[in-house]
Amino acid sequence: MVKERARILVVGGGYVGMYTALRLQRRLKGELRRGEVDITVVTPDPYMTYQPFLPEAAAGAISPRHVVVPLRRVLHRCHVVIGEVTAVDHATRTATVTTLATAEEGGAAELLGYDELVLAPGSVSRVLPVPGLAEYGIGFKTVEEAIGLRNHVIEQMDIASSTRDPAVRDAALTFVFVGGGYAGVEALGELEDMARYTARYYHNVRPEDMKWILVEASDRILPEVGTELGRYTVTQLRRRNIQVLLETRLDSCADRVAVLSDGQRFPTRTVVWTAGVRPHPLLAATDLPLTAHGRLRCTARLAVDGVEHAWGAGDAAAVPDVTAAEPGTETAPTAQHALRQAEVLGDNIVHALRGEPLETYAHKYGGSVAALGLHKGVAQIYGRRLKGYPAWFMHRVYHLSRVPTFNRKARVLAEWTLAGLFKREIVSLGSLEHPRAEFELAAGGKPSPGPSDGPKGSS
Repeated sequence: MVKERARILVVGGGYVGMYTALRLQRRLKGELRRGEVDITVVTPDPYMTYQPFLPEAAAGAISPRHVVVPLRRVLHRCHVVIGEVTAVDHATRTATVTTLATAEEGGAAELLGYDELVLAPGSVSRVLPVPGLAEYGIGFKTVEEAIGLRNHVIEQMDIASSTRDPAVRDAALTFVFVGGGYAGVEALGELEDMARYTARYYHNVRPEDMKWILVEASDRILPEVGTELGRYTVTQLRRRNIQVLLETRLDSCADRVAVLSDGQRFPTRTVVWTAGVRPHPLLAATDLPLTAHGRLRCTARLAVDGVEHAWGAGDAAAVPDVTAAEPGTETAPTAQHALRQAEVLGDNIVHALRGEPLETYAHKYGGSVAALGLHKGVAQIYGRRLKGYPAWFMHRVYHLSRVPTFNRKARVLAEWTLAGLFKREIVSLGSLEHPRAEFELAAGGKPSPGPSDGPKGSS
């Protein structure tokens, strides 16, 4: 029995935010019905994105709407506020919140009070001061970016097919991906596979005309799957005529020319930046303890270290790994840990409200899976290495089991089944990014920049 009415504020609607609120909603069903507990989730988007499916969404294997989970449908007992927390004053138990209505009303940000705080804003792209990157780079963390990138790649093939200028054609068919982690390698593998298939429908664009380049600053890619599988991945990518440049950095992409640290220059209209993430800027606007890397300092019970009534997990939190042999090791910022941490976090808040002992988060990392395109992949699961089709199949099975809700599982499985029976879709819907352009032109106004003219739709 909860002792008094408790206001729980969950900041963020990603893995940790959604799953923590879902756990609280289930464990505190009676208290919520009696009005003894109030759960508020503040998130910039009304949905949770299942990021491991972004590469397949970009390749057209999964519909974009099935990569996201609508929060209002799942968290029907919570108050979902679409907005952003810009600051937290835990000493007074208040959070500063801006919503979509804030600007419309012309008012100031609201102060939202709470009793228990779950801080899970996630991470943002780690962008380095590379000349031209802000103007021409494309990120790969959101479903909008994934679909925009798919449209952009097909649009570049359209440009190459219709131009007589060899310089324009070469730049359109050169695709540079920066970052050899999951996001970069999987996005590159899926999109190259998609573009190779799409080329059969162009009379003057062949797969060998396209130039795919992966730039990685360290000496290996996919470190999560181990050294051996990392080397295997490099070999497989190179067999597909993908240039894998290790111990190389992007020095500039100004004027649509990718300049690398080894002196190579590639005129290109596509620079995809997946070179790591950093903690969300919100963490610096709180009075909570942070690590040297800017992450929330937490205990193994997922409470903020030395602070009562504050909790954290996922990308934004530095959580001790109690299963590691080496002291001081922290859990990796992966979906595998985030999903499990959210369950323990939700349970521990319930325990705290009821005056019960807290649980310790302990999970030994089970392994990693990565897809490299259709029927291609690598996986290391509990010490066993898989390559090719078995690894790709394991990748699909694992992520199908982890994607939230039966609704999404069924829809994704149906799409995979249909994709195996019919041909790929090769349509570019770039106009989705500027839906009013044609009407503005018809009305006599100046149309918005097209997908190839601005940093959002291209690079």
